[in-house]
Amino acid sequence: MKAYKFEAFTNVIEKNIREGIFKPGHKLPSVRDLKEQYQTSISTIQHGYEYLVARGLVESVPKSGYYVSNRPDLSQSPAKVKHRPIARDAIFKHHLGLTTSQKAGHQFSEFNVAAPGDLLVPQKLLLRTMQQAIREQGAALLRYYPSNGAVALKEQIIRKAAAHQTIIHPDELLITDGALQALYIGLSAVCSAGDVVAVESPCVFSILEVIRVLHLKVIEVPVDPYAGFDVDFLRKACRNNAVKAVIVTPNFHNPTGILLSDEQKQALLAVAQQYNVAILENDIYGDLNFHGLRPSTIKRFDESGLVMTYASYAKTLAPGLRVGWLATGKFMPRAEQIKFALGSTVSPIYQETVKRLLAGSSYDRHVRSFRMQLAKNAHLAVNLLSAHFPAKTFILPPAGGYNIWVKMPADIDMAHFYDQCEQIGVRFTPGYTFSFSGDFDKHFRLVYADKFSSKRIAAIRQAGQRAR
Repeated sequence: MKAYKFEAFTNVIEKNIREGIFKPGHKLPSVRDLKEQYQTSISTIQHGYEYLVARGLVESVPKSGYYVSNRPDLSQSPAKVKHRPIARDAIFKHHLGLTTSQKAGHQFSEFNVAAPGDLLVPQKLLLRTMQQAIREQGAALLRYYPSNGAVALKEQIIRKAAAHQTIIHPDELLITDGALQALYIGLSAVCSAGDVVAVESPCVFSILEVIRVLHLKVIEVPVDPYAGFDVDFLRKACRNNAVKAVIVTPNFHNPTGILLSDEQKQALLAVAQQYNVAILENDIYGDLNFHGLRPSTIKRFDESGLVMTYASYAKTLAPGLRVGWLATGKFMPRAEQIKFALGSTVSPIYQETVKRLLAGSSYDRHVRSFRMQLAKNAHLAVNLLSAHFPAKTFILPPAGGYNIWVKMPADIDMAHFYDQCEQIGVRFTPGYTFSFSGDFDKHFRLVYADKFSSKRIAAIRQAGQRAR
């Protein structure tokens, strides 16, 4: 079996624990110290510690470090064989922890979670609408809904899309359990294991994980901070490779916040049509523009059926409201089979809630207010980063959405920076989670989709001061 890089130090720690040299509660070397000692990357050390935690030998203590577990199971020799496969999942577990809330209460200021904060979720509106749906629908909410989604909900989605010149046919629309399921369905409809897909670079971890799970090969297409998605690079990739699909977020890309122009969207579509490549268009941030009109989708310009557009209401309403949709283009026959295999229906109460919000004016009113708050938050965050982080820090102001992409100066030790952030109780999303290549080790993402309390403002200031 192939050895993992982290085994160079995990084997030593495990041996010392089993031989009683490291007693329960013993503080283990810091990530930074091990990085220097073994001359390896910060991610390798972190993956190794995650592996030891998964084995039950080590415990992680927030703001303190790693310690020998108070109750390591050393008695059962088969344990090592039994738990060995978890090592492969340690990378996923680590990256997942960097992009999701750790339920740390008020202990941490989390800028690493791409979801609206509790104070920005329209809780009263959502609960009131759910209660209305329960009163009106009663026991009907306990039955299966149509596999492809409630007809009335699809009508509202189609109506809203038409308002920004995106035409969706009722027979091509699937209601999904969130946007990620929509992406999984769309990719599975056009790709098989071993096929090549093109993806933006940087690219959000969740999309990369779907690609990994489907065993697809990846070509990473650069996203320039000023020019956006590199269409010429995609054209060359399609000329030299049998690319089956390209995954893009043209409206307020995560993590850069970049908005592609209509001309860029049409140029991308032209390449896809020339080489018969399906486009998986993520429009999850499309409603969250800071200025001007709601941006167009690539699907607006498509007459070939190659574009599959998908979105959800996790970013505009609440992350727990698991309702998404996928406009499948010409790939509906295969897509609806995959959707059925994943689960015959999406929660009826969620579908009814979103339908009611879209049918009236409540959704639009909330989104207008939400957009204004996000724009203020983004402006404040950019100013804080500019004022308190090192002079050569590159900050990319977003045009909409949730995210600010930051590149630290070349001389900054990022392992030390993240250690310092943990000590003061602030979390950003490390850049290395946004690529398979590791090209973004000097970057991090800041999510501004929560109220900026005095504590959160102070956390950004302190993080910048620690980086100087």
